[in-house]
Amino acid sequence: MAQEARREQYPEVEPYATGMLRVSELHEIYYEEVGNPNGVPAVVFHGGPGGGCNPGYRRYFDPARYRVVLFDQRGCNRSKPRACLEENTTWDLVADAELIRAHLGIEKWVVFGGSWGSTLSLAYSEKHVDRVKALVLRGIFTLRREELLWFYQSGASFIYPDAFERYVAPIPEAERGDIISAFHRRLTGDNEEEQMACARAWSCWEMETSKLYVDPAYIARAADDDKFALEFARIECHYFVHAGFFERDGQLIEDATVLKDVPGTIVQGRYDMVCPAKTAWDLHNAAPHFDFKMVPDAGHSCTEPGITDQLVRATDKYAD
Repeated sequence: MAQEARREQYPEVEPYATGMLRVSELHEIYYEEVGNPNGVPAVVFHGGPGGGCNPGYRRYFDPARYRVVLFDQRGCNRSKPRACLEENTTWDLVADAELIRAHLGIEKWVVFGGSWGSTLSLAYSEKHVDRVKALVLRGIFTLRREELLWFYQSGASFIYPDAFERYVAPIPEAERGDIISAFHRRLTGDNEEEQMACARAWSCWEMETSKLYVDPAYIARAADDDKFALEFARIECHYFVHAGFFERDGQLIEDATVLKDVPGTIVQGRYDMVCPAKTAWDLHNAAPHFDFKMVPDAGHSCTEPGITDQLVRATDKYAD
């Protein structure tokens, strides 16, 4: 029997509406809507934190059946002010999503997010479960200490020792006992040259390890776009030194029981080095009613063919 062809993304689509929503005296959030204004509402939580939305995220949804809302989280991309760490916590972002939902007159929506986007999707959904029609999660990340240490201290370094060496190069050996904190001091310090070197090293490390096959174009964004690298590294590091602003380690998985009546799909790359499969499996055990899709030939990125296939199938499933 022939194997079923993998699904690809929907064609490129442009927003039918965009806007800026002031969510505090300091922050203003960019948002856009794509697809069918009368379709099933969905919200996309992008990665990072600090990664920003890109046009590719629009294409995981059937534009004839979905009304998709995308927004740049505080401090990144088209939201203002850029790279700002003040009033920038997980719960600020959750509140922003609620403000956007109310502003757009949406009752319930499908919540979609990968990597840090899965963190925020879970945080939002556990706090506002009555606003969630379904969850589509990819590359699960919950900011437990063990997850942070795996990627930024010791773990992924055993698989990518060459890339890890480049990542830690800006940090003196005497400070490598706590690499995240060492980066944070420099990314929030006054030495602009040191700050930029650390931003590139931090961002390139994630880009180098995000796909099963290393993608030079992916790395180039972090290496060549200083604005992106700086806000990405600063905001990520800010969240990580504060343990995601959660009350306790493991909070999102422990609290997943509140989602017992919400349908969902977990999509996980078997060889994800950034967000290893153990976290997705732990979430699956906490919410066993979610569909669990382990992609055997993929790493972390949502653009890998097997990941794309499962994400598109999941959004199609919840479009009715």
